[in-house]
Parts: sequence; structure tokens; C-alpha cells
Amino acid sequence: MTSKQPPLPVRPLRPLRPTQPRFPWHHFTMRFSSTPRGARLARRLAGERFDAWGIPYGSEAHDTLTLTVAELSSNAVRHGHVSGRDFRLRLSAEGAAIRIEVTDTRSERLPALTEAPPDDHDGGRGLLLVAALADDWGWYPCADGPGKTVWAVLEVRSP
Repeated sequence: MTSKQPPLPVRPLRPLRPTQPRFPWHHFTMRFSSTPRGARLARRLAGERFDAWGIPYGSEAHDTLTLTVAELSSNAVRHGHVSGRDFRLRLSAEGAAIRIEVTDTRSERLPALTEAPPDDHDGGRGLLLVAALADDWGWYPCADGPGKTVWAVLEVRSP
């Protein structure tokens, strides 16, 4: 005589989002190769983190945060690249604020806001965009070696 076991419950692919506070505190840090592929991967993984933290794909907050990560990562690859050295992405959330930090290993090329380039130029607008999207941003030199960290803080407002 065989006994039938009840079927295992089906679990959703993604956990249900809590209805409690937005995110009490979260943190994510990872190093990426200083290549366009590394910058793209940083943007994609940051998007995954934001979604997991309760900022859903397709929302204005998610798009703004992901664009900020993309710009800072792209700048680290384009202007902070040192052959053989990675850049680091650090995301942290506390309350309704998300802090994005991108650290590269090039000390002599410091970030600065400049006038917008002519319309026929392809680049030169990244930090202008970050400054327009972020509630605050800045940079500081690395204390433990060469390089700098460019950071931006964005307040995530409830829909």
C-alpha cells in the first residue's frame, strides 16, 4: 500500500513585496571590469537590486536610479579607466534615500560640471544629467590608495 504525499506548494518566482516601510536598510557592493561591458553589467545588476528593494521596474524612481548608475559607471570606464584595474559600485538605502557610489582608480581626472557641449558632440553631459537627477552629489578622493569616488543621493518618493 502506497501513501500519496500532497503536492509541494507552488511558489511564485518573485517574492511578494512587503507593505511595510520602503526599505529599512539595504547595501550592495561589487567590482566590475573597467570596460563598457562592466558598466552595462553594473547598470543591470543595480536595476535588479532596486527591484528587489521594492522599487519596481518601469517606475520613474527605478528608471532615474538606473540611469544615474549608468552615467556614473560609464564615466568610471571612460574617464577613470586604469588598465588592469576595476571600478567599484556601492549602493545603499536607508529610509527613502538611495546612495550610489562609483569608485575608480584614476586620481588625476577629477569630476567637474562644465557647460553643456555643443549639440553635435556625443558626450560630455553625464555629470550634468546626474546633477539634474540627484538630490545631492559630489566626489571625494580615496583614502586607501589612488582614485576617487563619485556619489549621488536620490530620495525615492512614494507613488
